[in-house]
Amino acid sequence: MPDLKMRVWRGDDQSGALQDYTVEVSEGEVVLDAIHRLQATQAGDLAVRWNCKAGKCGSCSAEINGRPRLMCMTRLSDFEPEETITVTPVRAFPIVRDLVTDVSYNYEKAAELPSVSLPPRDADGKRRMAQIDVERGQEFRKCIECFLCQNVCHVVRDHEDNKPAFAGPRFFLRYAELDMHPLDTHDRRELAQAAAGIGMCNITKCCTEVCPEGIHITDNAIIPMKERVVDKKYDPLVWLGNKIGIRNKDNEGREAPPKHTPQSVKRPASRA
Repeated sequence: MPDLKMRVWRGDDQSGALQDYTVEVSEGEVVLDAIHRLQATQAGDLAVRWNCKAGKCGSCSAEINGRPRLMCMTRLSDFEPEETITVTPVRAFPIVRDLVTDVSYNYEKAAELPSVSLPPRDADGKRRMAQIDVERGQEFRKCIECFLCQNVCHVVRDHEDNKPAFAGPRFFLRYAELDMHPLDTHDRRELAQAAAGIGMCNITKCCTEVCPEGIHITDNAIIPMKERVVDKKYDPLVWLGNKIGIRNKDNEGREAPPKHTPQSVKRPASRA
């Protein structure tokens, strides 16, 4: 196999530039193999984040020829023999150094999401769920948190000031997973709109296109979650149920205290 021409971004949060390299590669290798060989032979101080090299940890996210991908799952044979492969850090997050970015924004958003809250067990000490309800959220659990969907989402990629009010597709996936859980007692719909900013998503499906696990993020998570938010706010039957206490939850999904209904006061009879 001919030597590979690579162009790799080098620098930190202050400055940087693309540098050209020629790397010896072998048949069947992936981009991460080439990066490792470059690190071992020419650029010992090249910073790159990786772990499993099997497409399961999500650590080696980068932009390869402008497309967000996992370096360990991008085969060199996908490119023309004489093509130069350009590797840059993901754009939506601050650069730490070289190909490593600061993805702490994602963990901050994860901390804002209430965890699952289960009801009491049945009389026999068990909890029961229908298989169809279990399967509904199974697809969402394939997420490896590579954050490629977060990176490609233009709401944060092109508008840094949206980050405080927008959780992004990875966490809309999590909102949907928990909200569709057959035993969860939280109602996260108000949070999905007010805190996570799901209304800012205009369903371009770019997140679905780059997901290495093939999760249908837009169709199976974001759109159904948007529908649930709209139902809560505008469906007259749901509104009536909230009013009379059929689904009596506060905005963070906790059981709301019963509303005090003032007793009618009997006025004394007037004297003639």
